[in-house]
Formats: sequence, structure tokens, C-alpha cells
Amino acid sequence: MVVSARGKKTDELVQLAAEITDSPSAREMDMLLSTGEQESVALMAMAVAAEGAEAISLTGGQIGIRTDSAHTEARIIEISTRRMREALEGGRIVIAAGFQGIDDDLNITTLGRGGSDTTATALAAVLQADVCEIYTDVEGVLSTDPRCVPAARRLARISYDEMLELASLGSGVMHARSIEFAKKYQVAVRVRPAHCDGEGTLIAPESEESPPLVTGVALAREEARVGLVGLPDRPGVMSRIFSRLEEQKLPVDMIVQDIGRGGLAEVSFTVPEANLPVALEAAGAAVTDIGQGSVEHVSEMSKVSAVGRGMRSHTGVAAHMFRSLVEVGVNLLMITTSEIKVSVLVDRDCGEQAIEAVHQGFGLHEEQLESPAVGFGLEKGPGGGDVGRDEIEREVVSRLARMEDIVVSEVVLDDEQSRITVRDVPDMPGVAATLFSAVAEGGILVDLIVQNQAGAGSSREDGCASLSLTVPRRDLDPALLLVREVAEQWEATVGFERDIAMLSVIGIGLRSHTGVGAKMFHALGEAGINIQMINTSEIRVSVVVDLADGGEGHRCLAHAFQI
Repeated sequence: MVVSARGKKTDELVQLAAEITDSPSAREMDMLLSTGEQESVALMAMAVAAEGAEAISLTGGQIGIRTDSAHTEARIIEISTRRMREALEGGRIVIAAGFQGIDDDLNITTLGRGGSDTTATALAAVLQADVCEIYTDVEGVLSTDPRCVPAARRLARISYDEMLELASLGSGVMHARSIEFAKKYQVAVRVRPAHCDGEGTLIAPESEESPPLVTGVALAREEARVGLVGLPDRPGVMSRIFSRLEEQKLPVDMIVQDIGRGGLAEVSFTVPEANLPVALEAAGAAVTDIGQGSVEHVSEMSKVSAVGRGMRSHTGVAAHMFRSLVEVGVNLLMITTSEIKVSVLVDRDCGEQAIEAVHQGFGLHEEQLESPAVGFGLEKGPGGGDVGRDEIEREVVSRLARMEDIVVSEVVLDDEQSRITVRDVPDMPGVAATLFSAVAEGGILVDLIVQNQAGAGSSREDGCASLSLTVPRRDLDPALLLVREVAEQWEATVGFERDIAMLSVIGIGLRSHTGVGAKMFHALGEAGINIQMINTSEIRVSVVVDLADGGEGHRCLAHAFQI
């Protein structure tokens, strides 16, 4: 059993520290906050003993959870099982303190937000447990936040990848790091209600059943957008930006770089609003390094994301989501997509209205879920399959020196893609829905979608935006006909590039390990390869480059990540 601190205990300890100093050291905060779990394990062991069973309470250090020295956000290096197994073989119930470990100098460390879940899944991994049960105050993993959508529904089962995306996007039931452990080490996790005997939700490998198009919808309420505009459109620029973000260990989301124009490019990303000052500092330093460009930001944003494995091989999912939003008058300020996720940035005032519209639009409120008819089911294109990926990940995991090392299992080159860019479209609700509905009705599977926020830079000061999408090369001509027909009503400009390549780095925990993007962009910059578009998710970072650079880009990334 792994236990957390009692309710409100951590807040009490933080308040005690604040009564003494405004700037306590991270080491002493770890020493203080870890006492909450130490209190809990001792009391729990007493309670078990009072029921007539033998129990022993152990701190993270006593168990043998060894971490690095990053106080308040430590990562697990290894866990010794000797003491736990001796206790279990002796018939004692082990009551383990969550959230904590020790470093090589025997300093107490804590694992950060969601640390007890991380401890539980990590212990399940090293003990090779059949299942890790997480008891919480909700029925299980729900289709969305019930505080926003009362009709939210319990999910009986969800895949690791879907849960990773939802956890990183603001779903509060499980923390992403604990799901990273579960996927790496193939630990089945069941999230169950503590107040009754409900079955909860099983988080496990993908089942053989046909998945719903959308499994869940997440809302991150307090988001901010940082834009770097007027950047030189040349190799190495993205590397400088993400090196600065890596220095701050700043996880970013919704990274968008659209096609350069007039020799200039821009990149935007979102961060939790609390991290905005650090993000602006890193962005300013990057612009100084580059010697050109400027930084702007917008706060009071919310991010709405739909996640589901059915998106991988089904047209029209994004278009259906955009239609659901336009029906309630929500304007889309940024758009990014991945294999199993569509995310949009909206004004914060529209966040709850948007998540309810998307939830209802995909029928997630229905107990017997029937996905709406939103296009056509298609075979996966090149680079989109999962054949052998699980086996590759298992091999990578077996070689890890540290339990929480990054897992990059694959570098994929898709050299059968084309790009379409629509410039100067009006910044108003319904534009994206109209455009992508037309493409979906043509039975064309769109891979990447990128829309940057209107007004983000001198190229769109007139209130117009631009959208870019990639499609299989064989579908470029019919896609162009559909896009041009729609774009005529806005007097928008349609451009295309028939021959592009898409490079993707695939693995586990790519967002929480902030150095992945920096390493990827550095490798491409060193090879003199210019990045045209960027798109990210929890399990994949993708870039678009010239077709002629695809082979060399694949080789340099495979070398950088030792694939």
C-alpha cells in the first residue's frame, strides 16, 4: 500500500514555511513536505495492526527509492526491492510513503505533483505486480471534468497513450509521470473510487476492440500563449529557442511553427499561466541569441482537447470538433493535432462552453457510446502504424540506466506527404469547420493541422490567420480542389508544396522530458536542415522539412537518439 499525506496536510506545511520565510530552500521544503507522508504511513500501520494484521511503515528512503537531486521535482533512478520482499515474505503488509525518495547524498527528495501515484506505479513495476489500484474520490477516469459537464461518463477502459494525453492536458485524475511508468513497464492500472466498490477504469494496453473516435475531452483553464515573431527562416533557429526552454526545464504545449513568409518565420507555444514569466524570460533570451525577432504574449486563454485512438485512421474528426464549436460561437485562436489528439486554444471565457459542446458533439454523454458519422475509416498511411512499436519500446526500456529515463523508441520518416497552406482567412468562428469539413467529405485523411493565432505578428495584423495541413501526396490534387473552392468565399490565398517529408520522434513522456525537443532541433540544425512546421504531443514530436532533407534528417535523428 502507498499512501499520501492527509487532506490539507501539505497545505498546512507550506503555510508553516511561509510564516518563516518567503524563499525557503528547495532542500528544506522537501525535508518538511515529506513529513506529511511519514505521518500517514505510521498511522496507517497502526490502523492495520489494530485490525489484527501485521504491518510495517517505510519511508521512501527506507524502501530504497533512489532519485536524482532535483529537489521538489526529483526523478526516480532505481528502486531496491530487497526490504519490501523480505517484509512481504514475512507476512507483513508494507505501508509505503508516496511522493518521496533519497538522493545519493541521502538527502530526502520529493517527486512533485502527483508523486504518490508515481510511487505506486513505480513500485508495481519493480515488484512485477499484476495490477496497481489507485483509490480516489471519483468513480474512475471520466470522459471529461464533471464540474464542467455534469453528464461526464465513467470510462470502463482507456489505453496508456490516451491517458497520457488526457493527463498532460489537464485531466486531474492521474498524473502523466505515473502513466509513463505504467506504459514503460506494462503495469495495468485500475483507478477506483475509495467510497464504494465500483469497478473504476482500467488503464492498459490497447484492446482489440474497435476504439471510439474520441475517448475523452480535457480543459486546461489557465493557459498563456507566447509568440516569437519576425524570426529568420533558417536552420538552427528552433534549436536556439528550445535550448533556452530546456535550461528552464519548462514543459510547453501546443508548439506551432507555420510556413515562413518573406524570409521570416514565427513560432508560438502555450504554457500554464503560472509559468508565463519564466517562459517570457526564456523566449527573450532566445531572441537575443538569434539576433532578430520579438516576443509577444496573450494570457487568459483556455485549451480544449479531444483525445481518441479512433482519430488515427478516420477522416473528419477535427472537422466535427470544429463544427461543434462553431455551433456555440467559439472562435479558434490556435489549432494543433497529433495522431490521437486535436487541441484548440480559445478565450478563457469560452472554455467551459467549448468543452461541453465538444463532449456532446461526440456523444460522450451517452452510456452506450455510438460514435457520430464523421467521415471515412481509412488504412493508416506510411509512418502511421504501430507495428512492432511496443516491442521496440520494451527493448529500449530494458536498456535504461534510470527508471525515469526518456524512452524514444522510433524515429519515423514519412516521405509521401504534401502540404497545403491557406493564408489570409478571416479570424472568425466557422472558418476551420468549413475548410476541414470539405476535406473530410472528400474522404481525405489529414495528418497535421496547424493554425497560429491571428494577429500574432506583422504578417497578420489585419486580423487574418493562416492554416496549414498535410495530406498524403496521392490526395493532394483532390484536396487542393476542395480547399480552393472553399477559400474563394474568403478571397484567401492557397499555396502548396507537393514534395515534403515529415520526421517524427516517437516515445513515452516526450513532453515531461523537456530536452527531447531541444535535442531534436539541435540535431537538425547541426545538419543544416530547415524546419518548416512543428507539431507536438505527449508521445510524438513531428516536423515538416524539404523532401530532399528527409533522408539525412532521419539519419541524424536516429543517431542523436541512438536508435
